[in-house]
Amino acid sequence: MKLFIQLFFVLLFCKTAVAQSSVKTATLKVPGICGDCKERIENAADIKGVKKCTWNKETKIATVIYDEKKTSVAKIEKAIAAAGYNTEHEKGNEAAYKKLPQCCQYNDPSNQTH
Repeated sequence: MKLFIQLFFVLLFCKTAVAQSSVKTATLKVPGICGDCKERIENAADIKGVKKCTWNKETKIATVIYDEKKTSVAKIEKAIAAAGYNTEHEKGNEAAYKKLPQCCQYNDPSNQTH
């Protein structure tokens, strides 16, 4: 019985260690201006494998928790770029950018004071 209990805990520990090792956190520089940008960026990053994305308006940093077995930073950046937002490695889709509300067009000099 003692051996069974020890074996149970060893197996439990191994399963937990394997499951946690594929969850990663990445930070991505993503320009944006307002709360609407925050919502769009976080929604764009909500792809299969992403556990959570939080974009900070002041720092312009998106913190993404994701399962590396299901997605990658490159795929997350492509999803954000498809919504019109630049990332460090992907240029935002121009057509999507032009569809953003005027207040969210971060390349517009008149919006740089936000």
